[in-house]
Order: sequence, then structure tokens, then C-alpha cells
Amino acid sequence: MKLQKLYEAAVQHGISVDPRGKKRVLQELAAAKKAYGELRKEEKARFDTERLTNPYSDSRILWGDGGAEVKAVLVGIDIEVGEALLADRLIAKGRRIDALWAHHPEGAALANLGGVMAMQADILSSFGVPITAAEGLMEPRIREVERLVMPTNHMRAVDAARLLDIPLFCTHTPADNCVADHLQKLFDRRKPDTVGDVVGLLREIPEYRDAEPAGMGLKVFSGSAKRRAGRVFVDMTGGTSGSEKTLERIANTSDIGTIVAMHIPEKHREEAEKHHINVVIAGHAASDTLGMNLLIDGVEKATGSTLTVIECSGFKRYRHGRR
Repeated sequence: MKLQKLYEAAVQHGISVDPRGKKRVLQELAAAKKAYGELRKEEKARFDTERLTNPYSDSRILWGDGGAEVKAVLVGIDIEVGEALLADRLIAKGRRIDALWAHHPEGAALANLGGVMAMQADILSSFGVPITAAEGLMEPRIREVERLVMPTNHMRAVDAARLLDIPLFCTHTPADNCVADHLQKLFDRRKPDTVGDVVGLLREIPEYRDAEPAGMGLKVFSGSAKRRAGRVFVDMTGGTSGSEKTLERIANTSDIGTIVAMHIPEKHREEAEKHHINVVIAGHAASDTLGMNLLIDGVEKATGSTLTVIECSGFKRYRHGRR
């Protein structure tokens, strides 16, 4: 299939499992179109017009012609200069690689990581946190993340792909939406009684089970395996970790007893313990791998194509069935 079609199918699949619901996503796109329409001509020239159809600022085609034919992709959690050189070496040895598919953002997608974080307020609201409080808590954290990524050399991997002339694209929030949706539905359906039961359900998933021998196993960061789980909240999408101050709000205004996350900073763990919220860390690479696998499954179903996937950079391909 064409690179543009593959990429657009990934974005659309991410929208289909967005935890905010399609209505809220369409409202965001409509707001972007309204803002664009009100700009002066010189301002429109600087506007990222992909925002009109893609609500995820951390997912972009970073290098390459959208009309390029793509059958074989090198897929990695991170695609940086080393992975681009690896692809070039594999191509020289006769492997077909038509594009580099990263999970984590690079280039402009990394620079604009903060742009997707506002969705966390809507997710918190769906679990009982007042939307006004959720937005107020998220705004300082979004600005903090924007400042943190500003000094980063965003273009290293993009420049490597350009010099090697290998198309490069990334799908961060679409894949994170997939894993959040998949796990939230699992816990809502199975209703684990204890934190240990939460861990047990995760171990039934091959991405998590197979990560343990590599030392990337599941960890209870707050609480204990014997504690009651309560309502489980899967916190795995929306750019990166939100504000630690949301933990107090979650404890006071929702029935959430356990948070399942890819990773959390230490100050978030301390707040969770302070407010008696259980936290299970599912693992970063394993969770990202699950999200990317679910996303690739969705793309293949939507396009009727089967991709040849070369695994690298912490990614391992598992098929979860045609969804």
C-alpha cells in the first residue's frame, strides 16, 4: 500500500479507540478548522494543516513521499540514528525495507508532544474528576513538558532517514490509545478483585508475559498484591505523565482504586501512596509493543493488506486477531 494510506489508516484507527470518544475528537478537529479559518494569510502559511484531519500532534510522516509503495517496514519502539543505519545495513544485505515505523515521536512530532496532553483532562473527567479541575491541573504540566522538549535535538533521526532516503513515520498517541482501550475493556469486563488479580490478567497477555524474562516484569509500585483493586483506571495515553496533583483529585472524587500505567515518576508514586491508590506498572516497552501490535492489526484489517514487519528496538510482533 502507499505510505500515506498506511499512515492515515493508523491515525484513523487511533481515533476509533480514542478514550474520549469520537464526538470529542471531532469537536477538536472542528475547533482547529475554525482557528485556521480565522488566521491571516501569513499566519496560515505557518499553520500545521495536518491538525485539520489528525488530532495527534505527536504522530507524523517525518520523511518520505506519501506515494511510496510500502510492503515491508522496520518497526521499533524508538527509531533513531542507529536504527536508521541498521535499516540501511539490512537493505545492503538484501532485506526489503520500504519504511521506518517508530512508536515514539521524533522531529516535529516530538517537538509538539505537549499538544496531545490536553486529552488527559477529558479522560480524567470520564472517571469522575470535574473537567474544570482536570484542565486546571493539566495546564501547568503541559507547559512544563513543552519546556522540557524544547532543548532536544529533534531532527537527528529525521536527518538520518533523509540522508539514507528511507521514509520515516511515527504513531505515538494512536498506539497508546490502542493499549489503553484494550486494557480498560479487559479490566472492566473481568473486574479483578485484588491488585494481584490485576497483575495476573496482564500476565495473560504475551507482550507482558514475555517481557518478564528480560527483567522488564510487572511491578506493584504502590499498595500490595493483597489489596482490593477497586475500579481500575488504565493511564496509558495522552503524551506522557500528567500532573502528580491529579492523584489527590482521583482519590477524592472518583471510585478508582488502582491505576495501571506504563511508568510513573517518583513524585507520582509518592502521591499515590499518600492517597492510598494502588499503582501497577505494566512496563513501558511491553505496553508500547502491545499498542503497536494492536495498531498494526487495525491497519491491516482496514486496508486489507498484510505488512512484512521486521522487529527492532524493543518491539516484537504478536498478532491479536483481526479486529
